[in-house]
Amino acid sequence: MSSLRNLLRTMALAGMSAALIAPTAAAHAEPSPAELTQRIETSSAELERVVESYNKLREEIKANEAAAGRLQTRIGPLEQQVEQSRADVAELATTAYKSGGLRTADALLRPGGSSALLDRLGALEQLTRQRQERISGFTADQQRLLDEKTRLEATLARQAAQARELAAGKKRIEQDLARLYELRRQAYGAATERPEPKVAAAEAKNVPAVAGAAGTAVRYAFGALGKPYQWASDGPNGYDCSGLTSAAWRAAGKSLPHNTRMQWSAVAHIGRSDLSPGDLVFYSGLGHVALYVGNGQVIDAPSAGRNVLKRGMNMMPIQGYGRVR
Repeated sequence: MSSLRNLLRTMALAGMSAALIAPTAAAHAEPSPAELTQRIETSSAELERVVESYNKLREEIKANEAAAGRLQTRIGPLEQQVEQSRADVAELATTAYKSGGLRTADALLRPGGSSALLDRLGALEQLTRQRQERISGFTADQQRLLDEKTRLEATLARQAAQARELAAGKKRIEQDLARLYELRRQAYGAATERPEPKVAAAEAKNVPAVAGAAGTAVRYAFGALGKPYQWASDGPNGYDCSGLTSAAWRAAGKSLPHNTRMQWSAVAHIGRSDLSPGDLVFYSGLGHVALYVGNGQVIDAPSAGRNVLKRGMNMMPIQGYGRVR
């Protein structure tokens, strides 16, 4: 009996020890602020790649919509040509049918004899040739119309597939955002930074004096300081990275696609020593872009939860530099 009591006492003590140790182990499982910050940076980089893919898809859809519009514009006149060609062929067929009843014997008995027959046969041959030319023209018009309609159908099919892909991308981004915002709550106590509308006014005295279109783009970027990051947005109330650079240069009268990779393809590539305010700085993997404002600084829309800010351009590895043409 005493051995049983000793066993029970030992088990109870072990249970108490486990209960005391368990909270300590759980406490050690909580991520540190540094770990949370690293997770936020990783999630932000992954999210930015997804957002830029989404932006690229939107640009492709816009291009397809424009192509479909051009095709529709061409199809209208082609349809009219086909209808006119069809009417011309029908008229020629009727004329040929009426002339086709001409018999050599009848022609020879009519006034004028054989010479009149030759004239009539020549006219009939010319009529036949005209009919053949118009039939060929009708066939060519009809084929062009069919080709245009086939291209339009293919373009519309691509648009439909891209629209489905876009919807799926939007859903994924929203899920990634929810996880990122939760990480920011854990690390900083708030999911997003508060917008700072007075930052742009405070920085107004620091706007460099730059002439021409580049100066307009730089002034626009300074005016965006303190506004929140908004994915897939190009202002005026919020921006993502390529949305800010495209909006700044749009204000200067230049068109840039709302996608980092497409912007990289659209600009003239320059060296670091050639950088001047208004140029674009592209980062490794072409997942991020910023507007250079001089003195080694850029203005960019950093990542979800943050605001547009001015900072040193070496905040991450650089892919290259571009000048808007």
